[in-house]
Amino acid sequence: MAHPLIPQILDLAAPVAQSLGLEVVTAVFHTHQSPPVLRVDVRNQEDDTGLEDCEQMSRALEAALDESNLIPDAYVLEISSPGIPNSLTTDREFTSFRGFPVIVTTSEPFNHRAEWSGNLVRRDEDAVHINLKGRSIAIPRSLVKTVHLADGEE
Repeated sequence: MAHPLIPQILDLAAPVAQSLGLEVVTAVFHTHQSPPVLRVDVRNQEDDTGLEDCEQMSRALEAALDESNLIPDAYVLEISSPGIPNSLTTDREFTSFRGFPVIVTTSEPFNHRAEWSGNLVRRDEDAVHINLKGRSIAIPRSLVKTVHLADGEE
């Protein structure tokens, strides 16, 4: 269950992140630790999220939180990246994970299969292209339900 201050923290953090070209992904307040830890995950909207992004967000959010007095007691602020997404949805993710093993599920069978495993080649306007044991497969985007990163190599 989320801490009751999380909605207010998100309302405060979102414009701070936006001013830095970042997006707030999640926030969790671990009050069972001493001192409590407020962890905010941010994502760079244009590039990979780096240490500099986290440092800028930390300084800016710390100042905004101090000014708001939303959290009156001592706490530790942690800013981090949400990590690698499991499901690929954006053009940037499809470009970043080119060559990685993926599992493509379709809304209805394509060539008698509803799930395809292979290495991601690309996504274009018409299809998601994967390499299946040296064979190129183009799965129509209209049928693609999800594209997930696979755990192991193909």
